[in-house]
Amino acid sequence: MMENEINIIFPITIFYDASCPLCAAEMHTLKETDTENKLILVDCSSAQFIEPAFCPITHADMMSRIHAQDAAGQWISGVDVFAIAYQASGFTRLGKFWGKPQLRPIFNFLYPMIADNRYWLSKTPLPYLLNKLMRLFAPS
Repeated sequence: MMENEINIIFPITIFYDASCPLCAAEMHTLKETDTENKLILVDCSSAQFIEPAFCPITHADMMSRIHAQDAAGQWISGVDVFAIAYQASGFTRLGKFWGKPQLRPIFNFLYPMIADNRYWLSKTPLPYLLNKLMRLFAPS
């Protein structure tokens, strides 16, 4: 599934920027289909956010890129989080797509540009289109 195949212990806690409409739309759509409660969403943009104990990642890092921690304490970041979260929430085909080793160089190149421009992208129809696309692939 991922570049450096890792064993994930669920549930995973995903630290994301809920102040970003694009990020929030994607994460909330994933959580809506998470029938097995494998995903725990944590808004790291909230004033009430408290970094987890023994966190090797700064708050600034969490705000710039998506991060997750599995139940065993293992940290995951970037594209790997999407591959895991999509599969865990029942979007198996999209999760496998995110995890394709052949596409990883492209995703690793594009993701920082998307993350760095997410607020601007949120002002476009992209959050709406992403939500519609995800619902087309939604688990039944």
